[in-house]
Amino acid sequence: MSSSPADLVRAFHLAFGLDARSTPTEVSPDLAAHRGELLAEEAAEVAEVSVTGPLDRLAHELADVVYVAYGTALVHGIDLDAVLAEIHRSNMTKLGPDGQVARRADGKVLKGEHYEAPDVSAVLRRQGWVADGA
Repeated sequence: MSSSPADLVRAFHLAFGLDARSTPTEVSPDLAAHRGELLAEEAAEVAEVSVTGPLDRLAHELADVVYVAYGTALVHGIDLDAVLAEIHRSNMTKLGPDGQVARRADGKVLKGEHYEAPDVSAVLRRQGWVADGA
């Protein structure tokens, strides 16, 4: 069996009769709210354990966030791997052509003059999404 998060979460959703769409789709407000609540719950657990530890629990909670995020993408029919690739492409444009990195005082990498915003809409359109009003 594949170890990709998308494949693992799809197997879980199919085994347990949970929503699993293959084309980007808006879902009911109730389902969307439920998925948002699940993500918020997992993110709160990460925030707590990242301060209190231990490291093995942090790893567990981080994996739970990824699992629920991939499940939420699956419920909406989003190929999250493709979206992540586009976000990565965009993030890499933060690196200046001279190899220099602009950082905020706390170390966060900033967008430079060569930054290109991600085109997530294009990624979703390639997956079959038709935007409302399009």
